[in-house]
Order: sequence, then C-alpha cells, then structure tokens
Amino acid sequence: IREHHRKVRKEAKKRGRKKPKKDPGVPGAAPFKEELLREAEQRKQRLEELKQKQKLQRQKEHEKRRKLEAKKTAAKIKEKAEGKESSGKSKAKTNKLLDKNSKKSFCRELKKVIEASDVVLEVLDARDPMGCRCPQLEQAVTCSGGDKKLLLVLNKIDLVPKDNLEKWLNYLKKEFPTVAFKSATLTKDRTMEQVTKRRACVDLSRTTQCFGSKCLLKLLQEHGKTQNKPIQVGVVGFPNVGKSSIINSLKGVRACNAGLTRGVTKSMQIVHVDKQTKMLDSPSIIADPSNGALALALRSILDTEESGSADVLEGVDAILNHCSKQQVMLHYSIPDFRNTEEFLSLLAQKKGMLKKGGVPDIENIAKVLLCDWTGAKISYHSEPPGSQRPPPYLTEDKIAEMQECFNLKNLEEGNTTTVQSLKYPRPSSSIVFQSAGMVNGIIEETKATEEASEWEDMETSKEGEEEEEDFTENDDDHQNNVEEEEEEKDVTEVTGKAKLGKRQTSATTSEKQMGESKPSNSLSFSMDKTADEDDAYDFNTDYV
Repeated sequence: IREHHRKVRKEAKKRGRKKPKKDPGVPGAAPFKEELLREAEQRKQRLEELKQKQKLQRQKEHEKRRKLEAKKTAAKIKEKAEGKESSGKSKAKTNKLLDKNSKKSFCRELKKVIEASDVVLEVLDARDPMGCRCPQLEQAVTCSGGDKKLLLVLNKIDLVPKDNLEKWLNYLKKEFPTVAFKSATLTKDRTMEQVTKRRACVDLSRTTQCFGSKCLLKLLQEHGKTQNKPIQVGVVGFPNVGKSSIINSLKGVRACNAGLTRGVTKSMQIVHVDKQTKMLDSPSIIADPSNGALALALRSILDTEESGSADVLEGVDAILNHCSKQQVMLHYSIPDFRNTEEFLSLLAQKKGMLKKGGVPDIENIAKVLLCDWTGAKISYHSEPPGSQRPPPYLTEDKIAEMQECFNLKNLEEGNTTTVQSLKYPRPSSSIVFQSAGMVNGIIEETKATEEASEWEDMETSKEGEEEEEDFTENDDDHQNNVEEEEEEKDVTEVTGKAKLGKRQTSATTSEKQMGESKPSNSLSFSMDKTADEDDAYDFNTDYV
C-alpha cells in the first residue's frame, strides 16, 4: 500500500497536479475583520434558508402530484369495474366511425335513393350487361307500386363491337327502356379551371366527349312534363359500372367523386341537372356472398387492395376460365400457359413486376388484372341469350307499365345516332366472354347486419387494447415513493386481469374462425392454454 501511494504521488508530481489551496481566511491584521466575518455568516444563513424553502416547495408539489395520481388511478379502477358503461361509449364511437364504411350503411343509403326517386336508372356495363343486372333491385322497383319507373343505361359502349351492342339493345328493350351511353371519363373540375386552360393544346376530345346524354336528358324531361312536377332520378348499380361518371357527364362538371377503386360513393348525393330534374347518386349494390367466384371478382364492393391474395387469385382464375385462352394469349402477347399461376408469373415478368431476387409478384399483378377488367381498359364482350326469358317478376303488364310514359320512338332514334357516332373495337381484338348471368345483391339492411356487427366487434377490440396501453403507460410514471409503489401494485393487478381476459376472448374468437374456415395443410395451434403453459417454451413451434 505504501508503495502504491508513493507511485501515485510520484505520477502526480510529474503531471504537475497540485493540491487545492486552503482558504486562508481574513488575515488578523486586516481592517474591519469583524464586519467581514459577520457578512460571510449572514450569506451562509441566507443560502441555508433558501435551500430549506426550496425543499419545502418540492415536498408540497410532490404531495399534490401524488394525490392527483391517486385520484386518477381510483377513477380508472372504478371504470374498469363497471365495464358496461365504458364499453357502451366505445361502441357508440365505433358505430359513428363505421357508419359510412359498413355494408349496413350502404344498404340504408341505397334504399333511401330507391324510395326517394321517381325514375331509377340501373347502370349496366355493356361488356357484360346480364352480369350487371340485380334481380332484387328490379323486383323492388317494379313491385313498389305507384308511378316509379326503371330505365336501363348501357354504359361503356365504346368497349364492345358494334354488332354486339345492337344485339344487346334489341334484347334489353323488350324488358325495360334501354339507353345507350358513353360517359365522359375526364370532366372539368371547378377547382381546376386554370390547369385546363394551360393544357388546352392537348387533345382530350375522345376522353372528355360524352355520347347519349342528350337522349337520356330528353327522356327524363318528357317524363317530368307528363308528371307536372320536378322529378328525382336515382342512379344505382354494381361497383365500377360508371354511376357517378354518368351524373358528371349529364351535369358537364365533376359534381361527384369517381375513380377506379370500388365503393368511392358511400352516401346519397343530390346533383341538380336543371330545374326539373335532380340526380341522386347512390353507393354500389353489395353482391351476395352466395354468388359464384366470377360475380364476386367483378361485382364485389370490396377493394382488391384490401381483399386477401386467395380471393384475388380465385377471381382471376374464374375470369380466365370464362374467356377464350387463345384470345387472352393474343391480347397480352404471352406464350401458352398451363394454369392461372403460370399465366400471372408470365404477365408479371413481361410487365416487370418482380420481387427481390427476380421472383414474379403474383399477388400484385393479379390485383392489377382485376382492376383492368372492372375498369375501362380491356375490351371484351358477351353474347345475349338465344331466347328471351324474362324473370318471373316481369310479367307483360309490368313491362307495359314500365314503358308507358316514355316516348320509345325518340329513344330508338337517339340510340341509333349514338351508335353511329362512335368508333368501336374490331370483333377480332375484343375478347369473347361467357357471362355468368344475373348477380344476386343485398338491398335490405337486415341481411347485412351480421357482417357489420363483426366489423364493429373488431373495431371495439382495437379501441379496448389502446385504452389498456394508455392505462399502463400512466401507471409506469408513478414510481417515486414506497407508498406510490403499493398503489401501483393494485393497479397493475387490475390491468393484468383485464389483459388476461382480453387474451382469452381473442383466443375464443380465433378458435371460432379456425373452426369455420376450411381445413388447410398448415399446423393447427391450440389456443386454449392456461397462463402457466403460455410462459413455457414450446419447441414444436420453433420453426414458425
């Protein structure tokens, strides 16, 4: 030890470090020595007093904080104990949030449009008119009583050959009055006037031009004159048939939001075309889940981005099965393929949609293909049925009643002018498509309640988890004294119980979903484990 101290002193001398000098104090020969000493003592006393005051203030603030935190924790424990009131409030919040997006609200808004309108326009895609007809909607309008009329609007007529269009017009006019229509895809927006003026040199005549609007407006105005009152016209149909774009082309301005994504319109919108006619835009008809894979792929209201990869692949498979293989190969300029996955991988390689390592992105290319088939990108056509077989709700009296107040001669003349003024694709370039027939839809609100309730339960569970997280975060900040730690123990016990209950409820819901789903090759995990078993490590699930 002595040797160590000696070395330390030697190193300190080398570094030049010196000991701190002691305060020599006031020298004895200094004048006013006593006064200087008194001043120094007074300074020390003042500093000590300030320190004590600050200490007392800190203690008071600390006590106030502790009391407030204790009140908050007590209130939260009471809320957790009650449970019912808090869950009721959260459900009310989720109902407001989900009201616009749920299928139940879509049915409610659609029913509003049907009840409020004097004339209902059922919009059909000219490429598959029979697949865009909803028997539930037609029956609801025809059997509603009163002077409610139903018109068929055959939209996107520029995507089918001319002969096929004429065949469909002759077939559909025997059941309902049918109007041939080509809506304007790019309409002027009031907020975009300056931009359109700058880009006036670009030729957008083909996209902005609308055909069949004069004929349709004339029909509606004549019907309004016979009724001697302003009429309300409801526009209904499945998603991506062009409901909002028809209203925009009749108005001449972009009054309604329109896009490639399905379900853009979520509530009823009123657009005044003129003094005598009001157009009512409606949300899309919800396709019944009991329909086939083709109908659900083309007419379902769910967006392709949100739906699962299995549903999208099944929809693409159904589309390819209902088309000519050679025409699909010629259209996409792809070599022969054995199945849907090979077709999608070839298409992804051609378009450059590849993942890391050059693997084709099959999921995204399938979503793109579905968007192309529902949008106005691909030209395909379906043949009308050989024999005229009207549905059972359409009797001869009902057909005559629907055609009663309309001038059919003027309608035929208007259709011939629109047909002659358009350019059509060649029959060889258009893909022949086999239609699956009419698609069943959900119009009544009661049928869509089950799915809406499932969505609400999912949202409420998410909100409950968020509340628990906030609750635990507030508790973690109160670890200052021993008394606070004891209070926190009680709170953490309550939150732990709440979390265990949450896990058990989520486990039971997952068991139900696993039981309802189809049996798959993947391993099934037992979800009903106790708390002790959850802590144990399971070597069987290591590879997962």
